[in-house]
Amino acid sequence: MRIRGLVFAVALAVPLALAACSGQKEPAEAAVAKIEASLNDIRTDAQQYAADQLQAVEGSVNGLKNNLARKDYRAVTLGAPAVASAVEGLATTVTSAKADAEATLAAAQSEWTDLSASLPPLVDKLQKRVDQLARTKRYPQGMDKAAFDAAKQEFETVKSEWSEAGNEFAAGQAADAVRKARNARSRAEDLVARLEVPA
Repeated sequence: MRIRGLVFAVALAVPLALAACSGQKEPAEAAVAKIEASLNDIRTDAQQYAADQLQAVEGSVNGLKNNLARKDYRAVTLGAPAVASAVEGLATTVTSAKADAEATLAAAQSEWTDLSASLPPLVDKLQKRVDQLARTKRYPQGMDKAAFDAAKQEFETVKSEWSEAGNEFAAGQAADAVRKARNARSRAEDLVARLEVPA
């Protein structure tokens, strides 16, 4: 009698467990699908702006998918909220980093406009002065030929940096271009004073 009761209890428990699993399957699958869709929406930007955080979140999502493949729907259901929160956190990081990058780019482009207006005239004035001093060999007070040759070499560096900056800006590397052009302008202004370039 006791054995028959035990067999009956087991026989009843199996369908109930299967029913419980079946009841958790759809919510678990839906949760994983929603999380994957949210991650896919930001994946491209995340690769650019938060690669390390993306890698960690992908690991968590893969853990959910592995549990789903093992039909451990309870583990998926319990783990999904934390993973969804991690995806939201990643999205917040990406949005902030992207906004910062766009602001930096806008500032760089604005500064580039200023540099593009101010540096070429400086280079032109310096070129005329260098040519004049090379021709007359009458150097500014306190400057000898060796110092003039050094100044000439530095002027070549200014021209080279300005050219490289222009190439970088054209290639979309505005921040790098601005840094290089800023350095070139600083050198040029120093040379204007040392070579006594007329205003």
